[in-house]
Amino acid sequence: MNTIYRLDLQDGDILSELWSLQHKAYRLEAEIIGFHEIPPLLETRDMLSRSAETFYGSFDDSGELTGAVAVQEEAPGKLTVTRMMVNPDFFRQGVAGKLLEYIFEQYPDMEQYIVSTGKLNVPAVALYTKHGFVPAGFEEVAPGVELIEFHRSGRV
Repeated sequence: MNTIYRLDLQDGDILSELWSLQHKAYRLEAEIIGFHEIPPLLETRDMLSRSAETFYGSFDDSGELTGAVAVQEEAPGKLTVTRMMVNPDFFRQGVAGKLLEYIFEQYPDMEQYIVSTGKLNVPAVALYTKHGFVPAGFEEVAPGVELIEFHRSGRV
């Protein structure tokens, strides 16, 4: 049974756990998409602690951080999922899907949800598609490295 709650990035232990999870998860994505300049991998703990994003963490019964999601309302009514990360030890156990559903429940009045991932990150593309996101555009962020932006309609 996973418990999800908002993370306090001013709590040093939470911050360290999140930073470690972020590096584990995004290093794997970097390998998958062949691009190692993913912004979260370049972020220090101090930079993470000052993030304007709102973070939520998923914890197992023993209190281990199994995954985390970050969101930011970058325009009125539009919520961007800015980060999605799952501890590799908990892959394929529904952690990311539960985090997405939690976000939809916490922010029910959004007109639109937005998320981006590497085109070659097949598990992430499948996750977002399964949860109602549709491709809305592509951006080449480096030679041969494309991001897909996905949109999902919210409750209007």
